[in-house]
This record gives sequence, structure tokens and C-alpha cells, in this order.
Amino acid sequence: MNPIFLDLGFIKIYWYSLFIFMALIVGGTVVFNESKKFEVPENFVTNLFFWTIPVALIGARLYYVVFNLSYYLKNPLDILKVWEGGLAIHGGVIAGLLFIISYCKRYSISYKYMIDFCAPGLLIGQAIGRWGNFFNSEAHGGPTTYEFLKSIFVPEFVIDGMKINEFYYQPTFYYESLWCLVGFIIIILIRKLKYLKLNQITSFYLIWYGLGRLFIEAMRTDNLMIGSFRIAQIVSLLMIFIGIIIYFKSSKGSRFVNQYHDIENFNESK
Repeated sequence: MNPIFLDLGFIKIYWYSLFIFMALIVGGTVVFNESKKFEVPENFVTNLFFWTIPVALIGARLYYVVFNLSYYLKNPLDILKVWEGGLAIHGGVIAGLLFIISYCKRYSISYKYMIDFCAPGLLIGQAIGRWGNFFNSEAHGGPTTYEFLKSIFVPEFVIDGMKINEFYYQPTFYYESLWCLVGFIIIILIRKLKYLKLNQITSFYLIWYGLGRLFIEAMRTDNLMIGSFRIAQIVSLLMIFIGIIIYFKSSKGSRFVNQYHDIENFNESK
């Protein structure tokens, strides 16, 4: 695949950067729309989004660099070449989450609600952003066959893109994108539940994405490693565990208490 979307001579626009940008716009729109329902000040959400994006991107890049440190110590300038790939979503999620919590506390806005607002936007953003990996011919799995990919209904253009040096590879980026898209749809449906509790959306994100990444990571060939362990699988297991704890903790008490849709509850928790 050609990683360059547009070559103007003096500047090159990469598909990877384009899809990351699209992911931020679509994901951010989802967050804005949900925040508006709870009457969160628009300037607060705008500023939060403005600062969270670079923090999350830096976190995603540093996470990737740290676990490829031997290479980047020899090629330090390559740390800046994010358009070539190398953003670890787990690093972005961790950095973004910590920043959102601290920023919300500073301005007396409920971070518990805000991370619920962000969860669906994050999932749809991940679903879109994964396509940047497709054009960089990265985040794929091991060798497979054309017949197998056709048998599981992988689109023809994805199969063609996964033919690298005369071999076909598992399009794990595609599997993860679909998984995140399905998760996003489920969250949108869950948000309509009458007795939804605060932070059950967050718990769903952690469990859903953790489960998907746990199995998809096993197929990938470009894993970040600690010894013989895949780092993403370790983090995914932690996400699942934390998600389960949050779910049961948020489910305590009467179903009429601590409801997600209670705007008065949001105002009291600010």
C-alpha cells in the first residue's frame, strides 16, 4: 500500500495522519454531543478536548518508544516521525484518562461522567484510526491464504492490501476496527437504557476493548514485548479486571440511585 495520501512536493500528507485526524473529529463530535445533553459548558469541553488530544498522542507515542527503546536510542530523530506509525493506543488511553481526571477536578466538573461521555467517542475513534495501519502495512497478523480471508468475508480491497511480498497476512487491524465499531454501536444502545448506572459505560469499554485486544493481539506479529509476554495482552487483562470491578461497584444500591441519565446527579457530583 502507498502510505502517502497527497504529495505536494513541499509537504506530504500520509494516510495514517489523515485517519488519526478523522478519528479525532468523529470521536470528539460524539463527546461534544453527549456533554451538551448534560449542559456541560461548551468552552470547558472545547478546552478539555484541545489539551487532551496532544497529551494522549504524546502518551501513545512515548508508550511505543519506551518499549522499543533500543531502536530509538540509536535513532532519536525517528521519535518525531509519528506519521510513519507507532502510536500505542494503551499509552494514549492512560495518558488521556489521567489528564481528564485532573482537568475535571481542577474545574469542578464530574470526571466520572466525563469518562462515560468519552468512552463511545474513543471506540469509534479507534475503529477509524486503525485504518491508518492498513495504509502503513502494519498491525497485521501472520501469514494466511487468500481462500481463508475470502471465507470469513474480508473485503477484496483489504485482502489485496494484505498481500505483502507475495504473501497474504491476517488483517488484524481490520478485525480490531470491526470490534470497536460493534462496541460503539452497543454503547449507543446501552446509553438508552432507563436504569443505566454511572460508569457502567466506562466499564463496558474497558471489558469490551480489553477482550477484543486480548485475542487479536495473539495474532499480531509486531507486538511490544516484556520478555516472552505481550504487553498489550497484560494491559488488556488489567482493563478487563478493572472494568469488572467498576461495573459491580457502580451497580451497588437501588437501581434508582446513581443513574447515568440523572442530570441533577451530574450537577451534584460537580
